[in-house]
Amino acid sequence: MKSALSDSHLSLRNVTVTYPDGHTALEPTSLEVKQGGFLVLLGASGAGKSTLLRSINDLVRPTAGQVSVAGLSGGIVTRRNLLEHRRHCAMVFQQHHLIGRQSVLANVLMGKLSSRGSLASLWPWSKSDKLDALAAIDRVGLLDKAMARADTLSGGQQQRIGIARALVQKPRLLLADEPVASLDPATGQSVLTLLHDICKDDQLTAIVSLHQVNFARMFADRIVGLRQGRVVFDGAPAQLTEEVQASLYARSSPADSPRSFEPAHEGSPFGSPVQAKESLSC
Repeated sequence: MKSALSDSHLSLRNVTVTYPDGHTALEPTSLEVKQGGFLVLLGASGAGKSTLLRSINDLVRPTAGQVSVAGLSGGIVTRRNLLEHRRHCAMVFQQHHLIGRQSVLANVLMGKLSSRGSLASLWPWSKSDKLDALAAIDRVGLLDKAMARADTLSGGQQQRIGIARALVQKPRLLLADEPVASLDPATGQSVLTLLHDICKDDQLTAIVSLHQVNFARMFADRIVGLRQGRVVFDGAPAQLTEEVQASLYARSSPADSPRSFEPAHEGSPFGSPVQAKESLSC
């Protein structure tokens, strides 16, 4: 029998996120994402982009529905195989989540925590690990900054380090949550060009949430537009008409607008190596 995932890398079936107070941040959503695709989630703040994105890696736990991934033991993501899923899934965050006092190399090595056991996390990094991290830093054009403190870099450079940290994980699926929201337009375009080219070169399946319509048109193979927790558009960039764009960003009355439950982006997820492992790997 033909597998349901034979033509796709990732499948969402009626994935829903409802909070304890009864607010539904993500209405039942079904998507098929093809291997090697560069999918952009587009919509206003609070539309459900981050909720949808983070439900894929269980940083936001769906209250209904299922997420299936090709190559995953059992196919469907469960608590039992969640760590396996996260080892093959990497995430790039909006606010970088770098440890400022640590070197660029040390920050990129954090991407390897998902492949280490808890005890192994206490041991020094191997030469092989360091070479992998340096290769990833080189791919983002910052090899000369490998030993610099992360907090001495510009915002664009820090996001490139976030990409390198994701790459060192050797993922098959890459999620990026508003990766250029804090960057100026020129730097943002440069970072997205880098991310897009790497994903295409490595045939990574990418899902990227954005606010900027021009960047979505420029880089996406496919755009999924959300409004008030619902998918209201799904198509190629050329199909994103001015009318559809206007509907995505139209203001709603306070009574009709759901409160935004998009995850906060401030602060660092890092503390212990175990905490870092949970935060950095999907």
